[in-house]
Amino acid sequence: MLLRKATMRDIPEVLALINTYASNGIMLPRTDFEVAEEIRDFVVAVSEDGAVAGVGALHIDTPTAAEVRSLAVDPNQKTRGIGRQVVEELELEAARYGLTSLFAFTYVPGFFAKLGYSQVDRGLLPQKAWKDCLRCPKFQACDEIAVHKPMPATAATWTPSPRLLQVLPSASASTPRI
Repeated sequence: MLLRKATMRDIPEVLALINTYASNGIMLPRTDFEVAEEIRDFVVAVSEDGAVAGVGALHIDTPTAAEVRSLAVDPNQKTRGIGRQVVEELELEAARYGLTSLFAFTYVPGFFAKLGYSQVDRGLLPQKAWKDCLRCPKFQACDEIAVHKPMPATAATWTPSPRLLQVLPSASASTPRI
């Protein structure tokens, strides 16, 4: 599995993954405009056949905190560690920015617990994180669980993960750049 920053070419597959879960009420739906606008937030896991098998985004909300969101794995690829790899890559990116706090809203707190996240009261999270909640059909009766993970203060020593490749628009898929 290859992890890399998402590109505009990935938008249809990213949307397909996210909106599959959204159609079941598990995630908020996204539009192509929203994903394009936030494309720099996204990391994709690409399978050997070139298909996007997983996706996640690191959305910075404050100078110290970011949300791990839009985490989705192809249902046929589950239990292969793709979600864990995507979250770990997003954590490395958070360290690069010197962030000290990560959080997520989830229906699968056990997954995040395995990665060192703890359940917290949603009121403790930055209010800016709630902007997406306002358009959620479950806003008045939210059943998602808030999780949080403090980040170690090692951002100054961060180096890019060898797993994370950024494919530049002018480069072909066979010539990744780091």
